[in-house]
Amino acid sequence: MVNSRVLQIGPLSERFNRTLADHYQVTALWQQADPLRFLEEQGGQFELLVSSARFGCSAEQLQCLPNLRAICSFGVGYDPYPLELLRDRGIVLSTTPDVLNDCVADLAMGLIIDTARQLAAADRFVRQGQWLTGNYPLTRKVSGKKLGIVGLGRIGQAIARRAEGFAMPVRYHKRCQDLSSPYGFEADLLALARWADFLVLACPGGAATHHLIDADVLAALGPQGVLVNISRGSVVDQTALVAALLDGSLGGAGLDVFESEPAVPAELFVLPNVVLLPHVGSGTHETRLQMEELVLANLQAFFDKGELLTPL
Repeated sequence: MVNSRVLQIGPLSERFNRTLADHYQVTALWQQADPLRFLEEQGGQFELLVSSARFGCSAEQLQCLPNLRAICSFGVGYDPYPLELLRDRGIVLSTTPDVLNDCVADLAMGLIIDTARQLAAADRFVRQGQWLTGNYPLTRKVSGKKLGIVGLGRIGQAIARRAEGFAMPVRYHKRCQDLSSPYGFEADLLALARWADFLVLACPGGAATHHLIDADVLAALGPQGVLVNISRGSVVDQTALVAALLDGSLGGAGLDVFESEPAVPAELFVLPNVVLLPHVGSGTHETRLQMEELVLANLQAFFDKGELLTPL
């Protein structure tokens, strides 16, 4: 029988924190004076852990939790967890897939449109009174342009379906071809970047994709190409990205994620062809509630039956 003591690594919404505390004996790690020392002294009492793709659980923390059996994580990212260590110890991990697909895909399309048509920059143009002195410069069309997607998982597929409504030819790159997909597979990432007008990143983070988008990929995308990242900041070599945007060798970028969030390179602030968002892909009332409910449902399922509803 699983005990009802739950360790929560970091805070989520007040609603979630309150609901969790109503049903379990919750210890908030972030409220401890010395979190690591607390784990060293009392980590053995916890079998269940709640965290998120933002806070994760480090290998150092995990070593202080000898009886941990399951982690219920808020979000779809699993890169902040030491997966090999979890496997070795038989610790199961759940995420919150599917419930956020639509909102993240919606945002990806929004970034494509905003970056190409410069909606945010044009809004600032009006607000700052510049329209009184002349018209806004011409921008770039979206409909009919070629869309490359890096990673064709649930979110990538949702983006591709939306692109069909804009009559955009779609090709994708991932480790293995999806034979059930109607979209074109491109095994060579550089070839996909050369082909695409827009390159959208919808792949996982972690070591396997670290700086997958480097200077060579950005050069292949070219001065008319647009990069959109709604995956993880670590997927892009941010130094190379900033350089390409500043020297004009990349046409634009729509970014919801960054390498060292919440720090964002200040050089990007003045560029009208760059849209910067504060990691809000799943940030709607409806989706965040569904994500919270799925974390709680996973936790309760493991408490009741020793099984997770959405294991990684």
